[in-house]
Formats: sequence, structure tokens, C-alpha cells
Amino acid sequence: METTQTTETAIEIEGRGRDRDRDRNRGRGQRLSQWIECICVVTFDLEVGQALESVHPAGVQLAECDKTNLCYLAFPDSNSGCMGDTRFHVRLRTRAPSAPTSTVPLKRYVARCPLTLQPDPTHFWGFVFFRQVKDPSLPRGYFQKSVVVLTRLPLINLMYKVCGIVAPRFFDHGEAGLEAACKDIDLWPPLDTGSLLLPLLGNVLHIFLPSQAESDSAIQGLPQPPGSISVSPRDVYSYTSLSCVLSNLHLLWELVLTAEPIVVMASSPTACSAMVQALVDLIHPLQYSAEYRPYFTIHDSEFKEFTKKQYNPPYVILGVTNPFFSKTLHHWPHTVRLDESVSYKSKLKRVGTAKTSDSSPGVYTQYKPYLTKDKTILKRLSGGSLRSERPAEVQAALVRRHMLELTHSFMIPLERYMASLMPLQKNISAFRAAPVPHPFNPEDFMNMLQHSGPHLTSGIKGDWAGLYRAFLKSPNFSAWFQRRYGELVRTLKVLQLEALAATDLASWAAGRQEVELVDMVLKLRKTINLNEEINLPLKSNTMSLLAEKLEDITKILPDDLKSILQNTT
Repeated sequence: METTQTTETAIEIEGRGRDRDRDRNRGRGQRLSQWIECICVVTFDLEVGQALESVHPAGVQLAECDKTNLCYLAFPDSNSGCMGDTRFHVRLRTRAPSAPTSTVPLKRYVARCPLTLQPDPTHFWGFVFFRQVKDPSLPRGYFQKSVVVLTRLPLINLMYKVCGIVAPRFFDHGEAGLEAACKDIDLWPPLDTGSLLLPLLGNVLHIFLPSQAESDSAIQGLPQPPGSISVSPRDVYSYTSLSCVLSNLHLLWELVLTAEPIVVMASSPTACSAMVQALVDLIHPLQYSAEYRPYFTIHDSEFKEFTKKQYNPPYVILGVTNPFFSKTLHHWPHTVRLDESVSYKSKLKRVGTAKTSDSSPGVYTQYKPYLTKDKTILKRLSGGSLRSERPAEVQAALVRRHMLELTHSFMIPLERYMASLMPLQKNISAFRAAPVPHPFNPEDFMNMLQHSGPHLTSGIKGDWAGLYRAFLKSPNFSAWFQRRYGELVRTLKVLQLEALAATDLASWAAGRQEVELVDMVLKLRKTINLNEEINLPLKSNTMSLLAEKLEDITKILPDDLKSILQNTT
């Protein structure tokens, strides 16, 4: 759906901003910081090159390293030759502190939403709108400037839409347009799951942020408010990007699943950032936990870290446009070369002893896939005249469903094994610390695959065991296991606390020594205070029952002990 805008002059925008300022003298920017970090303008300076012209709202502080990286990432490489408007997105590592997730709205959102939609405390996402047009009045003969929406939220489609609305307003009305945009975003509802209406510069964006039990496609079944623009938070596949690598789809899925180093080479940041994002999302809903950069330049502060020649390149996916990387990364095991100027079918090119100077499009690798291709889905996606008649959205949906089913088939045995690590219910006692899950034993898991492996849910044949062994060595497994193990620990803690809340402590306290009663009081107090910090998913009445039991046992104690405990934090 095309964006519809109301006509507003710069004076009207400024006036509206002054009115809102009078109504909100305190707490300004709290809502905005939940959604975006800031909006930056990057320009070309004849003396220093790319430079940060302004940051909105005023007062937002960025680290010098972040500013430098952002400036270089905000412009296409000089070899790209991008004229007119160019849109792409970047991802950069930052040490700047993120908005505290202890605030009630953010804590609620993080607890409810899928991992793939949670704020990233270690990285910024930058959504870039670059404009380059001829202008004889300027010294270099060109107007070159970028507007960048900086955020910690991986809401790809939403932020592209925001940038696509905000940047043209800036180019038409100057910084007044950016100030008005920031004021609008500061009036957005708190970040949360569900259906949200987000007004922005005369537009209304309608977004549905799913909970962990919902799909981000659920918005398709919701009524769209009149006059609003429907936006999915992130379509997990761009068929336009993947259409040229369909024959290698399963190979690329394995490479991403096992976090193999991949470099995507293209002539524009638009193409390389879209392909990198499409690759990362191939394993959705599993979180890709290695490093990746949709667009990367030779000026990045991590350039040496990622490109130094070593036997094993780092776990990272890089999107690049500078031909210099062809030589710098020639030792990398996997390369995807794109050519946006022609329509082509990607070829798999085995990289052996020959030099990888071939610049023709295709996938270059020595990797031998563990699994066979699913020829049925490939036929449906690339078959004859039907493909030409099928809309890209339908093709994308077919890819999404197939890859989702493949990832689910792969993860189900791991989930079953994790469930088997839970101690028996009889080991949970109200008077002992919660037990810990059993350790993950790779050989026990591999043995389990023989009778409950992915062959039960997937028709794809191959060396599944070999693929699992490769996955278990990857950062994707490490991050997934740490999260799941932490969830098991929390579940056991919840069961232990609920058992304690259901215990008749009054009967237990009868005849107990004072030291035992004091220990129980301290334990209950610590439990209540700790839960206020970590917010365990307890039954609604569990904490009130524990508080009652704390009060009952405290009453039994002598007055001198009560006095001491009252002064004990």
C-alpha cells in the first residue's frame, strides 16, 4: 500500500512541536528511546569526508567510535555509483549503554516477545536513506546526504517504513521535519506485543508485534484501521534476494545453521544488506547468534578483526561492495556473488586450488552438504510458467514455510532432549534448594537420534548426525543451549517456590529450634526480594502465600529476634 501523507509546511511542523512541548515538559524522550535511539544526518564534507551533521533529538550522546562507523556506513561505497535515492540497513557493534530493560514496559515486552524481536544491547541497527543528485552549485557537483534511523530493535520492515517517511520530509523541510518526527515517536504507545497504531508525520502505521506463541504474520488476519498503513515487523525472507540462490537454498541453510563464515559481494549496499538479512533469517525461528554485518566497509573499526588472515576465519556473515574484499577475503571458505544487473540462476562453484578471481555471480564453496536437496520445493519455486505468474509474496511464503518446517524438524530432537534433562518431580522439596538440570551429554543426544531424530518429521535424507555434530560446535548452539538451560533452571526454581508456598509451615515450625525458624524467615525474605528483581513466572497467588507464611513464622519468634530481623536487610 502506498504511503499517504498530509501536506504540512515546516512552519506547521514547528508549531505543532511547540504545542506538544508545553504539554510535556517532563519525561520527554522516554517513549522515543524505547523505539529508536535517534535520527542522524550524515553529509559529505570536502575536508574530512563523511561527517555527522546533526543528531535528533538534541542531547542524544553517541560514542566517538559509533559516530565514525556510522558515518562510513551511511554512504554507499564510491564504486557503487548509486544515483538518486538508495535505501539499505547496517548493523554496528556498540558499547553505549542501552535503555534499561528493568523499566516496566521494556521488561514486559522482553518477557513476551520472540527472541528475534528483542532489543539488542550490544548492537545498533541503522536504516539508511541516502540521496545523491547532481547539483552544479556545490563544489563537487553533487548533493550527497544520508538520513539514518538508529535503533536497537530488529524490526526491519517497520524501521524501513519509518526511514522512508522521515527522510523525504527532511529533504523537503530540513531539520524541522526530523524534530517533528521525534516528537511523534515520543507519543507512540509503550513498546509491547499486540496490535499498535503508530502516528508519524501525517501517516498512521499499523503494526502487530507477536508474542512468543504467535506468528508475525498474524497481522494478516486482523482488521486494518481505516487510513492506516499495515506493516509487518520483519518479513523473514526477501524472495527478491533469495530468488537467485534457490538451487543452493539448502546448502546455505546449513552454512547459516552452523555459523560458517560467509561473504556476500554485491555492487550496491541495498543488494548485499538484503541478502545478508535473508541468509540470517533462513534458520528462523532459531536465533542466529554469530556476528553479521548487512553492509561492511574497509573503514569499519572491526575491519582488522574480521579480515585478518588466519586458518579459521571468524564466525561472521559480511555484506560488502568494495572489490578490495575480493583479495582481502579470498581465503574465506564461502562466497556469494550477486549481480543485480542481469537475471541469472546461481551456480555452485567448487573452490579448489584455482584462484577465486572469477567475478561471475554464484555461490563459491568447498562445502559438501550433509543433507540432500528437497527437489519438490525447488520444483515448485522454479517451475516453468507457473513461477512467472506467481507473485513474489507467494513465492516468499512458500520459502518461509519450507525453511520454517526444516528448522523445526532439526530443533525438535534437541528440544526433546532438553526436556529429558529435567529432574523428577519427586526431587523437588520445599525445604531444599531447587535441583539443577542434568548436564547436556552430546553422545547421549546422538544416540537418541536413532529412534527420535528429524527423520520422523522431515522427508529430507542425508547425514543428519553429521549436521548435528557441526551444529553443536557453533555459537548458534551455544547461545540456544544457554537460553534453554536457563529456562529449565527458572522452571525448577518456580516449582520449588510453589511447593514451598503450598507447605503448611505452621505445622513445620512447631517444635523447631529458633535457628531453624530464623533461617526460614531469611530464606522467605530473600525469595520475595529476589523475585521482585527477576520476576519468575509464578502462579498469581504464590507470592502472597509466601508473604503470609513469612508473617506467620515471624510472629512465633521472641521479641528480641524480631527486633534483630527487622534491622537486617
